[in-house]
Amino acid sequence: MTMGRVLVTGATGFIGRWSVPALLRLGYEVHAVSSGTGAPAAQADAVAAHGGKRASWHAANLLDGASIERIVDAVRPSHLLHFAWIATPGVYSTSADNERWRRASECLFDRFVAAGGRRIVAAGSCAEYDWTQAGVCHETTTPLVDPDAPRVTPYAAAKRRLASRLSELDRSDAVAAAWGRIFFQFGPFEHPERLVASVIGRLLQGLPADCTPGSQIRSFLHVADVGEAFVQLLDSDVRGPVNVGSAQRVSVAELVRLIARQAGHPELIRLGARAAPPDEPALLVPSLARLHAEVGWQPRFTLDRAVADTLAWHRARAAS
Repeated sequence: MTMGRVLVTGATGFIGRWSVPALLRLGYEVHAVSSGTGAPAAQADAVAAHGGKRASWHAANLLDGASIERIVDAVRPSHLLHFAWIATPGVYSTSADNERWRRASECLFDRFVAAGGRRIVAAGSCAEYDWTQAGVCHETTTPLVDPDAPRVTPYAAAKRRLASRLSELDRSDAVAAAWGRIFFQFGPFEHPERLVASVIGRLLQGLPADCTPGSQIRSFLHVADVGEAFVQLLDSDVRGPVNVGSAQRVSVAELVRLIARQAGHPELIRLGARAAPPDEPALLVPSLARLHAEVGWQPRFTLDRAVADTLAWHRARAAS
């Protein structure tokens, strides 16, 4: 039986691609949106197949209001899973495109509601928390950034404003909505400039991997688990903000050493060769009571398995 008709944005992205097979497994009719023209990337299409079922793929520019109107009116979804956003490392945090994505996302939400949609789940970020007061981040008690404060990044400000707009829609009962605040993730298809992918890339070439001292404690989750957590959140009746991350706390240095041991090159890790980013908290991890108790979700990957799976993917890609 079909559980509902879901529109997935960012469906070929790092996290979004993993939500598609999970939705198919639950029996949803999946309509996946890609920004490219023509068919989606072959690897995204392959991972979307399940039991002979496939998602329907649509090309759309979600930064264009007319395109949003066309895709929503054509699909008439009952559910919306919204990942699409700018995410390029070294660019996304300060880009003016964050504000464009906020406005486009609000347009998408409004059109979805007008078309009779019932349930929205959208991707937020741990960057919404005030890192000067962070540690263990609780959805309702840990302070959030002020989007109008001078030192807040455009990314964090845009996510905060969009979360507020979604909360307004939820409070008005126009739609049942949840907001997943993502912490840290890695896995297949990761951008090569992100931490884990960059370290693996160096090690597999036999080159030194220069890292920061790595003393900061974080929560790292396999990206497939992130995508599946969002699907379970969408399939639940939980509303409001929900942290999405791992209960396993680990320092960045421990993670990098684990990668190096599994890659067989522990001698190539150079901790402290790079300066630590300024203003990073020593501890930044999520409280997961809502995700585990209310949503009822648990990860499939331990940290060891997540690293092994990611290494295997990179090795296979390098070999091909």
